[in-house]
Amino acid sequence: MTRTRDLYRAQGYTQDYRWAHFEDAPFSELTKPLSECRVTVITTAMPDTETGRSVRQVYSSDCQPIPQSLFTEELSWDKQATHTRDVASFVPLEQLNKLKDSGRIGSIAKQFHSVPTDYSQRNTIENDGPDILKRCQEENVDIALLVPL
Repeated sequence: MTRTRDLYRAQGYTQDYRWAHFEDAPFSELTKPLSECRVTVITTAMPDTETGRSVRQVYSSDCQPIPQSLFTEELSWDKQATHTRDVASFVPLEQLNKLKDSGRIGSIAKQFHSVPTDYSQRNTIENDGPDILKRCQEENVDIALLVPL
């Protein structure tokens, strides 16, 4: 947390980030075997398009074909220690396809979702979270893998 505070301060933020804390986690146990579950991915990486690079909003993108790139440059990650040129390293669609083919998971949702990094917990809880939930429910998703950068 100290390293993160230092990173945000170096970016010009004057107030320390208040870490979210919830007594009750909004997760639930699976109601069916993993081999019958539909899975999606939720990431903070944005579509690598003009709109995806400039408009901070929730996006849904097709899982097939797997995107060759996603926009991550505006996100706070250690750009000297790693890179995001290998989409499979942070959006595991290839790996999910292998799990589906082996019967380990039931299916993959048609779309994965990008949610903007937002320092407003209220906006995430009141707007982006319900939007993502609605999109997942529309595709009958059982499991959402959260992949923040």
